Amino acid sequence: MAGNQDNMMPDQNNVPKVKIRNVTKTYSSKRGDVIALNGFNLDIKENEFICVVGPSGCGKSTMLNILAGLDNATSGEILVDGNVIHGPSPDRGVVFQQYALFPWLTVKKNVEFGLRLKKLSRQEVSDIADHYIEMVGLQDFKNSYPKELSGGMKQRVAIARAYAMQPKLLLMDEPFGALDAQTRTQLQSELLKTWEEERRTCFFITHDVEEAVILAQRVIIMSARPGRIIDIVDIDIPYPRNQETKMEPKFFELKNKIWSQVYNQYLEQRK
Repeated sequence: MAGNQDNMMPDQNNVPKVKIRNVTKTYSSKRGDVIALNGFNLDIKENEFICVVGPSGCGKSTMLNILAGLDNATSGEILVDGNVIHGPSPDRGVVFQQYALFPWLTVKKNVEFGLRLKKLSRQEVSDIADHYIEMVGLQDFKNSYPKELSGGMKQRVAIARAYAMQPKLLLMDEPFGALDAQTRTQLQSELLKTWEEERRTCFFITHDVEEAVILAQRVIIMSARPGRIIDIVDIDIPYPRNQETKMEPKFFELKNKIWSQVYNQYLEQRK
């Protein structure tokens, strides 16, 4: 990312929140080494919403797991606020496609779970949980158990739980991938609203190009394995966005531009 070439003081908004430097990941298997990532480089700014797309198996989830500290890079490094990542941290909240809720805890207790590890009073924990439960529209279900919720509602709980920890970086691995189209559209709208209010730095993986364009400020397009960045597309559509945004000519233009590159990588993968 180009720096400020003037003799003025640097703009703090241009200082990367996250620096990903030449990250490579190789897995060993019975058939030999498999290179999942090959020289992944990216700067992410404070409060930026990044979406990552690419063909299946291109290393999107591998990159997210390394960012989360759940996996280690074979080479390269990642810095968040100038600090090298060494394992998981509450500063990096993760939302997966599978909800990973505790079935024996209510909605509120699930959201409170991580907060109880912080040095907060019982009232503070309760108030923070209530705030984020209301933010995702589940205030009437805060005493319900996961088995009593729909898939979309469970994912809202997972998002509320991640937001409640007030992470510096929110990592989302296809969080709406298992949902029906109507629920997915609804949660996209809710996530947009939440992000516009909270402005967390987001790294969001999706197979859905339309979803990437409606959510992101920049879309990262990855190559077929071994995964690397082949293009970064600025989504120059102003916020706030809604489902009507998807009908705008600019939206179609950006969607088609990204999809054509993803499809070409899919064809490369099949060779």
